[in-house]
Amino acid sequence: MDMKELDSGLTVSGQLLPLDLAALADQGVRDIICNRPDGEGSDQPNFAEIEREAQALGMAAHYLPVTSGAVTDEQATQFGALLREASGPVHAYCRTGMRSTTLWALSRGGSDLSLERILLRARQAGYDMTGVAARVAHSGVSPGEMVLTRYDVVIVGGGAAGIACAASLRERDKGLSVAIIDPADVHYYQPGWTFVGAGIFKPAKTARTMGSLIPSGVDWIKAAVAAFDPEHKSVVLEGCRLVQYRQLVVAPGLKLNWEGVEGLVETLGRNGVTSNYRYDLAPYTWKLVQELNSGRALFTQPPMPIKCAGAPQKALYLSADYWRRQQRLNRIDVEFYNAGAVLFGVPEYVPALMRYVERYGAALNFQHELFRVDGERKTAWFRRTTSEGEVEVVERTFDMIHVVPPQIAPDFVRASPLADDAGWVDVDQFTLQHKRYEDIWSLGDAMNASNAKTAAAARMQAPVVANNVLHALGAASGIANYNGYGSCPLTVERGRIVLAEFGYGGKLLPIMPRWLINGTEPSRMAWYLKEWMLPPIYWRAMLRGREWLAKPVITEG
Repeated sequence: MDMKELDSGLTVSGQLLPLDLAALADQGVRDIICNRPDGEGSDQPNFAEIEREAQALGMAAHYLPVTSGAVTDEQATQFGALLREASGPVHAYCRTGMRSTTLWALSRGGSDLSLERILLRARQAGYDMTGVAARVAHSGVSPGEMVLTRYDVVIVGGGAAGIACAASLRERDKGLSVAIIDPADVHYYQPGWTFVGAGIFKPAKTARTMGSLIPSGVDWIKAAVAAFDPEHKSVVLEGCRLVQYRQLVVAPGLKLNWEGVEGLVETLGRNGVTSNYRYDLAPYTWKLVQELNSGRALFTQPPMPIKCAGAPQKALYLSADYWRRQQRLNRIDVEFYNAGAVLFGVPEYVPALMRYVERYGAALNFQHELFRVDGERKTAWFRRTTSEGEVEVVERTFDMIHVVPPQIAPDFVRASPLADDAGWVDVDQFTLQHKRYEDIWSLGDAMNASNAKTAAAARMQAPVVANNVLHALGAASGIANYNGYGSCPLTVERGRIVLAEFGYGGKLLPIMPRWLINGTEPSRMAWYLKEWMLPPIYWRAMLRGREWLAKPVITEG
């Protein structure tokens, strides 16, 4: 935790973890203010977890969530009131400390502290408040927006899709001015979290600093996006700053909607409730798996779309395989609750998967959507849709439950003119160009093409978008089309994988020759590919613009 002092009795930082609060209490902090909405990041504890720990340490916790880049005058006033009413030193946090600092600066506008001192204190703490300087000087009255800079291509999102696209663009045209906008300090190899939850990978193997991965020649704007203004070719950042573009690529990923399951936030990471969909919780999955000697283990899958649709059952297979090897499986009831109607959407892979379901004695429950969890009572509730279309409630107790949360597009995407009716970026599924704005493109998890949301899909999409963006700029001679390719290595046991590779309409699209890997059968070679080859391919090829087995087919434009 990197604490920065802004004012007498006020410190700020980036995201807190529950274990950080004891140190704050030791330093005399009496009030915690959370300015980060729940569900922004995969490594983010929810406010309820922070509040619970704060109360146990005798501190007050306040939830004042702020959408990044959209700090309002009212929120600044509320922040100032919390500071005045606090019983002692206050610590505020958000993703990076930027929003908390912005709230402080605006709340101090018009006070006895001069603008120069406000800006200086913020700068000394590592936060640039020049974007809101005019608002501070005018006591929160916005005098107008400011253009930060202009680029040929602006990419929103520094995840797998965004960085891969930037690298592919630079490989094709090193004279292009490109910027990636992302506030995160750490980039995660999320496909590795299933292995963390099975004790195969250490968490640190799946994380690298964002700065080390930004392609050479690409500017990194370390800020969050608040809104899109496609009519003026602008992206609105935190602090009401603007970045303008000739072409825009939208790749911010999706949002894990933990609040979509009642009671889940309050019990995550304890009471046997876990999820491999969060960096800090995957190790807890492995802890639970190791400690469970008997009882009932539930595994859930929410309605589609979700990232890596095979991940919910991968957790089941690897857990059950461990219990089988430890000769405990006969004492553990394994149950899978899927909101959908089938085990896997491409039928060619189902027979192999079913053999493992039978091996592990797992009970399959389809059309069951988790809607409530009570960790203290070790109970979960599901809405079951019957064949007649009626909905009934199913209650199950558990000793361990692996929850996959419902997933939605990021808030700033859903609220934008780029979104379709469901909130996803609305694109042509072949060219990945926006259906209404010709200078906007999207790839990765945030767009609405019907492909599987996987890193392998983003790897195929990045060169397509890079080529088509250059074509739109007059620097490429043809158009590329994406065929919907996605890959899901279904880890059915330690040492064997069913390698599902498919495109639009469930068409099988294997890249590896059948004699090497027969994707419809469990394979040791596929396991070797997943454990040893895919991580370096991700870090050293995909994120560096090396399009091994991913070069797009170009048609005349």
